[in-house]
Amino acid sequence: MTIDRPYSADRKILRIAIPSIISNITVPLLGLIDVAIVGHLGSPAYIGAIAIGGMLFNIIYWIFGFLRMGTSGMTSQAYGRHDLNEITRLLLRSLGVAAIVGLCLLIMQYPIRIIAFELIHTSPEVERMAALYFHICIWGAPAMLGLYAFSGWFIGMQNSRFPMYIAIAQNIINIFASLSFVYIFNLQVAGVALGTLIAQYAGLLMALMLWFRYYGNLKQYLSFHRLFRKREMSRFFKVNRDIFLRTLCLVMVTMVFHICRSLTRRDCARSKHIINAAFYPFFLHYGRLCICRRSTVGEILRSKKSYIPQTYHSTSLYMGYSACHCFYPTLSAWWKRIAPLIDQ
Repeated sequence: MTIDRPYSADRKILRIAIPSIISNITVPLLGLIDVAIVGHLGSPAYIGAIAIGGMLFNIIYWIFGFLRMGTSGMTSQAYGRHDLNEITRLLLRSLGVAAIVGLCLLIMQYPIRIIAFELIHTSPEVERMAALYFHICIWGAPAMLGLYAFSGWFIGMQNSRFPMYIAIAQNIINIFASLSFVYIFNLQVAGVALGTLIAQYAGLLMALMLWFRYYGNLKQYLSFHRLFRKREMSRFFKVNRDIFLRTLCLVMVTMVFHICRSLTRRDCARSKHIINAAFYPFFLHYGRLCICRRSTVGEILRSKKSYIPQTYHSTSLYMGYSACHCFYPTLSAWWKRIAPLIDQ
């Protein structure tokens, strides 16, 4: 029996965690970039519209985060068993669920918007622009959910670099597209929404290209046989059900805070959104550490390797505490310089 030394476990987790953390930090930057662009248009209503629209999509996509978390765990177990058939089926299964959920969101976009604005109180001008932003960006739901499936699958395959590359490319495309639509074509909120929409589908296209380029040998295992069999689907939803319910409870608590924030004065609500937009990426850092640990432990449990699980727990805790002591003092020290870049 061989036992890995602690530094071997550290390297294994860091190899997956560092690119994964970077990609996770860039996810809310799509919304933060939108806020920064409209913050220079001169009217607080623009920030309010983007704030509400971004908040709605953060909640919607957060609810379906199981497409990333559940897929990563089950894929890592199949990867540890070297079960190439199940690895391929898990990707197809996740993409199928993502497509169905995305289609349902498109069909129900008007009821969702009506219910959301019944709960969130805002001015008619902000509501009108937020509704425009929502009805444009909602068409990116299939792409975003598909990216969740691809991201979870890549991480389960012990490859967190591809999600990082995709996230960085999305942000670059979003910046240039939004700036072009807003300042060249003078589309304002609609331009920001179109830039985000283009970036989302560009990210999905990049994920497909990376899969065919580097995992093309798995095409021979593409088969719909046993893809939607009762036993496999039951296990898939059993794992994701608990994640979904846990996330739903967190979303409900977050939604209460957003509703209470909408009842405060408009200038206070705007300031709170800017602060949340700046700190939100760092909150997601810890969730990504959990996904990385789930991926590595899942691969180990289903393989014949002999590791010490306690090593992974201590390494993850150390990384979490270290990041906390690095991120928050740094952001606090530079806050007075960051805020003017977002809202002037």
